[in-house]
Amino acid sequence: MKHLFFILLLVASGAAAQAQTQQPTPAASPATTKQPIELKAGRMQAQAKPAANRPDAPPQFPGGAQGLNTFFQQNLKYPEAASVKQVSGNVVMTFTVEADGHLTNPTVLQPLSPECDTEALRVLGQMPAWKPATRKGQPIATQVRLPIPFGNSENLKVEQGKPKFE
Repeated sequence: MKHLFFILLLVASGAAAQAQTQQPTPAASPATTKQPIELKAGRMQAQAKPAANRPDAPPQFPGGAQGLNTFFQQNLKYPEAASVKQVSGNVVMTFTVEADGHLTNPTVLQPLSPECDTEALRVLGQMPAWKPATRKGQPIATQVRLPIPFGNSENLKVEQGKPKFE
């Protein structure tokens, strides 16, 4: 009886495995474009053997985090309607830094107010080209998530990445 149960179990698992292998798989068309890689603050780490889709170096704003902070202080205008409502916080934006460094596909990921969202899109449109991310020395398109701060001008600071320890 035990042997019969074992044989039935083997036959059933073999039939299930065969059914899975016979299912048609969608053929990857050569025209499909690769999705950009999304980077988050503090999540980039140097790796001895990085994954095939992970950049070796992240994209950078000209002048780094300090340059980005200065850019926001010089170009970001706190909307009057948001000032009256005393709205403060971050509008979280996503965009793609293309292989040539220019920004495309700006999207409001986490809105704050309609006025602040519009201002964040305006300022993002004025940004200069970034230094693109690289993979094996070649520039690649990468999706970036960036919080744009609104509120008291003393709070306009860009998060710094975690320091690397030697």
